[in-house]
Amino acid sequence: MNFYEHTIITKQDVPDRQNKKLIDKYEEIIKKNSGKIIKIENWGMRSFARKINNNKKGFYYHFKLEGVAKTIQALEKAENIETKLVRFLTVKVKKHDLETVFFGNKDVNEN
Repeated sequence: MNFYEHTIITKQDVPDRQNKKLIDKYEEIIKKNSGKIIKIENWGMRSFARKINNNKKGFYYHFKLEGVAKTIQALEKAENIETKLVRFLTVKVKKHDLETVFFGNKDVNEN
């Protein structure tokens, strides 16, 4: 299994309830496709340097996960058709850094 970090940005006008449903949906896709979620971080709403599809801000969610190529393909396929997302990015890493807190200390699973 490979280690990945995956970040999604949802539109600023999406309510917290719908953001939670999106996170749950992607968790399920990861689990169904031989993946394992290590940690999910809620980085909150952040401003963009410039507008992206007429959006000035977005909610950031960061996943640390283990999986295979099939896991990432299924996840990104689902995200390509999601209208509530502004952007997403997957990066393959050698190991997870679970100690460093980049943008606050809010875990999605705690809320």
